[in-house]
Amino acid sequence: MLYIPATAFLTGIFTLMLVILSLNVSFRRRDLKLAFGDGDDSILRRRMRAHGNFVEYAPMMVLLCAALEITGYASTRVIWGLVAAFIIARLLHALGILRLPGGSQAIGMVLQHIAMLVGAIMLLVGLA
Repeated sequence: MLYIPATAFLTGIFTLMLVILSLNVSFRRRDLKLAFGDGDDSILRRRMRAHGNFVEYAPMMVLLCAALEITGYASTRVIWGLVAAFIIARLLHALGILRLPGGSQAIGMVLQHIAMLVGAIMLLVGLA
């Protein structure tokens, strides 16, 4: 049996985050009685972008983590560090889009890209 606990943990956390972000959009749509589009509502637009951006990046983070864990091209400590960075980055980014002023969205984006680059380079170097 394949044992990839870091990937399993990341998948579980990201699934919870996706449900929360999805419900956030759904509740606003319900309040506005709006099935499609954003109704020119800035709050709904922010919620939709927080959800959409999460969906754009989270799957690749899970795949990258799984690839590193399965191939063994990164130590357990490094993989768990990447998992922590991915989770923190996605939280900061989503909160920044939704409500936190002060650059948390940008910090989350930078952290996410650095972690993804580190993971991708480790994977490619391991394959070489």
